[in-house]
Amino acid sequence: MYRDNTKVIHIGDKVIGGGNPILIQSMTNTKTNDVAATVAQIRRLAEAGCDIIRCTVPDMEAAQAIAQIRKEISIPLVADIHFDYKMAIAAMENGADKIRINPGNIGSREKVAEVVKVAKERNIPIRVGVNSGSLEKELVEKYSGVTAEGIVESALDKVHIIEDLDYDNMVISIKSSDVMMCVRAHELLADRTQYPLHVGITEAGTVTSGNIKSAVGLGIILNKGIGDTIRVSLTGDPVEEVKSAKLILRTLGLRKGGIEVVSCPTCGRTNIDLIGLANQVETMVQGYDLDIKVAVMGCAVNGPGEAKEADIGIAGGIGEGLLIKKGEIVRKVPESELLSTLKYELDHWKV
Repeated sequence: MYRDNTKVIHIGDKVIGGGNPILIQSMTNTKTNDVAATVAQIRRLAEAGCDIIRCTVPDMEAAQAIAQIRKEISIPLVADIHFDYKMAIAAMENGADKIRINPGNIGSREKVAEVVKVAKERNIPIRVGVNSGSLEKELVEKYSGVTAEGIVESALDKVHIIEDLDYDNMVISIKSSDVMMCVRAHELLADRTQYPLHVGITEAGTVTSGNIKSAVGLGIILNKGIGDTIRVSLTGDPVEEVKSAKLILRTLGLRKGGIEVVSCPTCGRTNIDLIGLANQVETMVQGYDLDIKVAVMGCAVNGPGEAKEADIGIAGGIGEGLLIKKGEIVRKVPESELLSTLKYELDHWKV
């Protein structure tokens, strides 16, 4: 499996590659120089399960803010640099645990060398990021358009620039908003490098469409054994990115821990507000560090049978409901007490 054989990279106190657990990344959407807002958002993300956070560094004020932000958060911080090599150097000097650059956008080889020199002195990993939207004109012409082959060639060209500067503390990221192109690019890249890969579907869209595209793309890529860190890119609250990433990893069996909620799709037999109840349950269980499955069913007819693979479940009826454990009915409870009953059971859960 590819991810078992990738190079081991240290990002702050986290380790990726070499078969280590796949870590979840997100990115702040606050102004980085607004330290209070940025720290508050990072803490929310960390509480939701974010392992590594990325902040944009478009100017020197943002680069200098990295120092204070880093002091106030508990997870590694990646500085996102686009064009100015001085921002990359300043971010590292101010405590960034990793930088993300596209060497093709930084400028001359001399400027890239200055960045690598500081990274080498501080042993800071460099994420080489290439998106389909930034593919060089000559590669677009060579491959008659934006293609997976072109994206991979572009990324490896940038990697070789840094390798030629005698540095190999790198992570590679290649992204496209075209899901199947992204899948193909990762397949090609995995055959040609042993650097850890950060995977994601870029510009995926809103919470609804972005989740679907990300689940399909990341599901295929991760299931092929590719990917050491992931980000679900959504137009919305970044906490939603973390929730989605956790669910994708758990669904693929790549991460344990956390309650999995299963619920029926509703039908004409449903006599309770199952949609509302299921959403309440999903929100409630986020506060529990339990590796169990919870079922929320809409009727007492099929509820016990459909919930038999869950550790615990509730099923609604007319004015009352059922508490179910391992498919067996434990007791009836008033409909209004279904949520509180479930909460009590989780609070007193014995592994």
